[in-house]
Amino acid sequence: MPLQKPEPVIAVVGSLNIDLIAYTARVPGAGETVIGDRFVMGFGGKGANQAVMAARLGAHVSMVGALGDDVYAGMTVDNLIAQRVDAAHVARVAGSSGVAPIWVEPDGTNRIIVVPGANDEVDPAVAAGAVRALRPAVVIGQLEIPQAVTAAAFRAAREVGAATILNPAPAAALDPDLLAGADWLIPNETEFAILAGVEAFDPVDDSALAAFARRIRARFVVTLGSRGAAVVTTSGSVERVPAIPVKPVDTTGAGDAFVGAFAFGLAAGLDELGAVRLGIACASDSVTRLGTQSSFASRDGAAAIVARVLGGA
Repeated sequence: MPLQKPEPVIAVVGSLNIDLIAYTARVPGAGETVIGDRFVMGFGGKGANQAVMAARLGAHVSMVGALGDDVYAGMTVDNLIAQRVDAAHVARVAGSSGVAPIWVEPDGTNRIIVVPGANDEVDPAVAAGAVRALRPAVVIGQLEIPQAVTAAAFRAAREVGAATILNPAPAAALDPDLLAGADWLIPNETEFAILAGVEAFDPVDDSALAAFARRIRARFVVTLGSRGAAVVTTSGSVERVPAIPVKPVDTTGAGDAFVGAFAFGLAAGLDELGAVRLGIACASDSVTRLGTQSSFASRDGAAAIVARVLGGA
């Protein structure tokens, strides 16, 4: 069964970061200097990650966001272009681009300082104008830029008939205007518990999922790590899609791989369960490699994943 729209148009309104990762035997104490083991710089930001995954699958993806006037801005734009993501709607503002210095110890413990920089300066009117100009099939948003910006983009999406997907991460209370504009929510289980006001979410219990679905207008999918994902259907029942068994190496980019792939699936004409299966397949594949964007399947690999998902539909 071929995709109805194999090259859909998707707009991602969100964050662009540079990850600065230092691996060290131990983190320094106050006033102390230690010698690290190695350093890695990577391209990140949940928005950019999701854009790259959708582009690898074959979508025409435009990134809507902001970068500073530093050297990282040019590097980030060059990476977007290399990933076949349109950067024409990425603004330049005074100050730093978004960065995330990360210290990682041998046992995997990490300490992260996210400095939003230009991500906090995205203009709501500019973001909405970009969506109107692009007229995409799907608009994706997250919570790493001001919620008012994403809400404005989602209102514009409704004007042009685009579906909207909100990945409510990092977890935070949602602006009612933003929630009202979302057609789909995609939290992980921790984010879902915060949104639903559940102190101890049991990932195998459907009752909390069904109860939350009755409270909101949006449809939603909860990603459950090694348990796969759960989606509440239009009838109110909970459908679970199991994960694909793999040996994980690094789970960092799995959530963004899922969101980008799910958005591609919907935009390309898959039904909701087909889009969930594609999201799980891409997320499961990503955890077998290190990094975030670097862990995503190549374009050829992504095409093979799509073929397997369609073959199993």
